[in-house]
Amino acid sequence: MVLKTQRKERIDALAETASDAGVSLAASAWRRLRRNPVFVVGAVIIAAFVLLALLAPLLAPHDPAQRLLEQQVSRAENTIPPPQAGFPLGGDQYGRDLFSRLLLGSQQTLLVAVLATVIGLGGGLVLGLLAGAFGGWVDSVVMRVADVMLSVPSLLLAVSIGALFAQQTQFTVILAVAIVQVPIFGRLLRGTMLAQRASDHVLAARALGVKESAIVFRHMLPNALGPVIVQATLVLAVAIIDAAALSFLGLGAADDSVPEWGQMLGGAQNIIDSHPQLAFWPAGCIILVALGFTLVGESLRDALDPKRRR
Repeated sequence: MVLKTQRKERIDALAETASDAGVSLAASAWRRLRRNPVFVVGAVIIAAFVLLALLAPLLAPHDPAQRLLEQQVSRAENTIPPPQAGFPLGGDQYGRDLFSRLLLGSQQTLLVAVLATVIGLGGGLVLGLLAGAFGGWVDSVVMRVADVMLSVPSLLLAVSIGALFAQQTQFTVILAVAIVQVPIFGRLLRGTMLAQRASDHVLAARALGVKESAIVFRHMLPNALGPVIVQATLVLAVAIIDAAALSFLGLGAADDSVPEWGQMLGGAQNIIDSHPQLAFWPAGCIILVALGFTLVGESLRDALDPKRRR
């Protein structure tokens, strides 16, 4: 029975390899992704998150800053508004609609994660391109700076950078998270660029007298970007968690009229024993969205890496 199962798996693998013959890498990867339930689940989570974030102003039933249920808040009796008509999740400790704050908080989370990843990716591409293309002392200097930054835990480094600013805003959170990501992308691109330097097509281009700049930007860089793009998907999940952690610690925007999931989580810590739902909902959203990006990133890695194909 075991031999039959192994034989069937080999036949399926050979059939899949044969079907991929003559197909581009992107088409082959997409074919695998469509049949991967892990990717489908992650993509559904991300699509729902992005859609809710884009439509949040239209879907939110109330203004997240208005204390519409303030009369139901009693500090003496330690009570907050329960779920009721028009307020499906009830209110928070200030009488604001919790459901509306969760919806609009998704916008801030998406904004911080995407901008931080884009800035970090841009900085990492510059450093990795310099180190991988030129090598020598440039490579040594860039990599030693990256080693120093990577030697510090990412969250601790982000907190240290965020604390340097006299006034914490949403931009300081984005900048702190982005700086932490720069050495990750830089080291990865540098490694793939060095692998491309020794490839046959690059050596052939040099033998034909092609300019070094053309070799770097036309031959090496396009072929080295695949792993970096996959890593960006995985880093998005880390960016969401790090940004939420900074807001939880009070290093985000001081104005809580604009909701953010990490900020909501931090505001609920004083009454989490009596009203755990105030922390459960934003924490659940953070975990779910981070899980979605992680599932998609791992699926992309498996689909694009020939060594992982079975």
